[in-house]
Amino acid sequence: MAPSSNRRPGSSRRAQYSTFLAYVIAFAGVITGVAVLLFSTSNAGAFASLRSGASDVVAPAATAAAASRSESQSVWSALTGYFTYGVRVARNEQELAEARVKLAEAEAVKNENARLKALLKLRESEPKPIAMARLIGSTSTSTRRFALLGAGRDQGVSVGMPVRSPLGLVGRVLETGDRTARILLITDTESLVPVRRASDGIPAFAAGRGDGTLQLRLINLGTNPLKVGDAFVTSGSGGLYWPNTAIAVVTRLTRDGAIARALSDPGTTEFVQVQPLWEEGTAAQRLTAPPAAGAK
Repeated sequence: MAPSSNRRPGSSRRAQYSTFLAYVIAFAGVITGVAVLLFSTSNAGAFASLRSGASDVVAPAATAAAASRSESQSVWSALTGYFTYGVRVARNEQELAEARVKLAEAEAVKNENARLKALLKLRESEPKPIAMARLIGSTSTSTRRFALLGAGRDQGVSVGMPVRSPLGLVGRVLETGDRTARILLITDTESLVPVRRASDGIPAFAAGRGDGTLQLRLINLGTNPLKVGDAFVTSGSGGLYWPNTAIAVVTRLTRDGAIARALSDPGTTEFVQVQPLWEEGTAAQRLTAPPAAGAK
């Protein structure tokens, strides 16, 4: 009688060796993965070159995906806008009336500041952007918050440079490739930005919470003077971020500060600009600034 084709692995030495080899390979793969994970956790820059190279390879596909995503969002916005037109018009008219009052007040403050600065002979200069590029990707499910920028060393981008959008600060450059760069977002748990309240300059630190919000911790502890709706801007302390860049608005108070919502959302931000470091920018301004009157 012919032997059964449904034989167990134990009845064949070749099958035993194959099964044993499969287990060995699987176990070795698990050990290797755990070792790589532990090493990368303790040394964040260990695989920076590999990540940068991989980012450069997928940059064209990511750019195309980002462009198509923007087009689909525009079509969806047009469809939803058609059905909510009346409600939005009424709300916009109310907001416009309020904005006119605030604009008149802001214009008066601006004129007063201009007179004071003229008396003090102060000069202001906006930093010249290093590069303007598209955000071609960002983390959405990870506990870490990173974004991928479509510009790298070839465009003059270097590690540490601040990145901002028209709405406010986005983060800073963490790693650079030839044509891409990895950005540490301000909402990441490893991000810490010196800030101040825009109205009166109360200093604080804005730490990322990993969920799209920021924890504002006051430097001077005591009675919490913050209120819901307070706007915060960068202070310029530490010589990294340019001062007076919008960053967040308070949404909830805590015992030693507040929880704030970041103004610039990478998920809805298309183009950003990379700025020089605050210390380097101010040094360049001092070198190129004209001499003061009466100086020799």
